[in-house]
Amino acid sequence: MAIVNVLNWKKEKVGSVELAADVFEAPVKTDILHTVVQWQLASRRQGTHMTKTKGLVRGGGKKPFKQKGTGGARQGSNRSPLMPGGGTMFGPQPRSYAFVLPKKVRRLGLSMALSHLQKEGKLFVVDSMNSEGKTAELDKRLKAFGLTKAVLVDSVVNLKFNQASKNLVKFRYFPVEGLNVYDLLKYDAAVITKESISKIIDRCSMESLR
Repeated sequence: MAIVNVLNWKKEKVGSVELAADVFEAPVKTDILHTVVQWQLASRRQGTHMTKTKGLVRGGGKKPFKQKGTGGARQGSNRSPLMPGGGTMFGPQPRSYAFVLPKKVRRLGLSMALSHLQKEGKLFVVDSMNSEGKTAELDKRLKAFGLTKAVLVDSVVNLKFNQASKNLVKFRYFPVEGLNVYDLLKYDAAVITKESISKIIDRCSMESLR
């Protein structure tokens, strides 16, 4: 187990805490991280794209021109894909891009993302996340902490802190339930509270799957 410092928002040490090795020191495999990120992004896709087929195009009740004598190909409807303004063949239709990913792989990916940040020195543990609810005050505090972008993870949502963080586009604040691989890799740093560590370990633990 790794022992890390617990900091206050002035980046002063106020204690220490042990981090479980299987969650925060897991070997990082890029193929698993890639698969989990693909799964997340695929689940987010709306899949509402659609083109009109021959049966959905308006009109087409009357034969556009006579069968013979025109010197052109025979046509039975102006809704045909061969006609200007006609339907589209094999065009996109509404669908879901989501696919099933085993829980074991999802939890392993989360552990690897946390382990990557811990190894790079970009995972910080703070004593608490409290705020006056003012964006300017929180922005100043984060800059003084040395962060330009990061995910901020708490055991439960602090309403004032959440209010202050909403307008900070380079920071994301959520409880442990919202922790995900994509955001951890995108924002490239994480600040977690001491109280959230036990919940994070429970989320990443393989014991409950057995």
